[in-house]
Amino acid sequence: MTKTASLVRIAAAYSIAILVAVLWLGWGPKTAWLWLDTLIADVLATVVIFGFSRFYRNSSFYDAYWSVVPPLLMIYWWAGGDLGVDEVHCWLIAIVVTLWAVRLTANWIHGFPGLHHEDWRYGMLRGQAGRFEFVTDLLAIHVIPTLQVFAGMLPVYIAVTRPGDDISWLTAIAFVVGLAAVGLELVADAQLHRFVRDGRPGEVMDRGLWGWSRHPNYFGEFGFWFALALFGVAVSPSDAWWLFLGAAAMLGMFLGASIPMMEKRSLERRAGYQDVIDRVPRFVPWRPRRVTV
Repeated sequence: MTKTASLVRIAAAYSIAILVAVLWLGWGPKTAWLWLDTLIADVLATVVIFGFSRFYRNSSFYDAYWSVVPPLLMIYWWAGGDLGVDEVHCWLIAIVVTLWAVRLTANWIHGFPGLHHEDWRYGMLRGQAGRFEFVTDLLAIHVIPTLQVFAGMLPVYIAVTRPGDDISWLTAIAFVVGLAAVGLELVADAQLHRFVRDGRPGEVMDRGLWGWSRHPNYFGEFGFWFALALFGVAVSPSDAWWLFLGAAAMLGMFLGASIPMMEKRSLERRAGYQDVIDRVPRFVPWRPRRVTV
């Protein structure tokens, strides 16, 4: 199947999933909380995508859901929030979330070859699950990431539904951090794309930002979710104790699962990657270490 045909099918799947969510929000039974209504709709849409993943035997159907849904959540919450919400504060969040979503979705489209390809991690997870592969596919690959993204977006819910003044200096810091995080990811993407295009088989990437951090894209991604938490705290400082939980969960996933899996694979496929590990910081960009022989 060609890349274009694959993207058309994925776009159709997302349109159906979003339609199911809209129908639930419009005509389904309501709870007492806007955030819970949205969470149920989000999970229902995820189950629709899961159905397409199973039909096409490719869980990469879910990949772009990570970046497509957050702007929709933000818009719905903003429209359904109370009067008196700080418009400037909301627009600053909208800018950061939109830029992040466009960059991440565009980067996925750029690297997605078509439905003949599936992210290697999905097959590995299903294979390790044995007879529980269906449950693993549903929960670990689809539902749990949806819940994680939703948790990361809860500070935005607070920020766009709570009326009153925000802490303007903290909002400014959140905006700058968010833009910087997206910008860092954009530069890391461009450098990696150039390396993939021009590099030789087996060569390791240790140039530009990748010479200061082995995973600058993950560092930038964490910076984005941290910025969203700051936006929430600026509106409701008393909720600061839980508003960072979503960003912390993202950090735990990157450090505890995503990075170890990728580095293990790189060590198996690239003989020189151990040298990169010895020299280049793992996560936070910093001056490369000198290796003495």
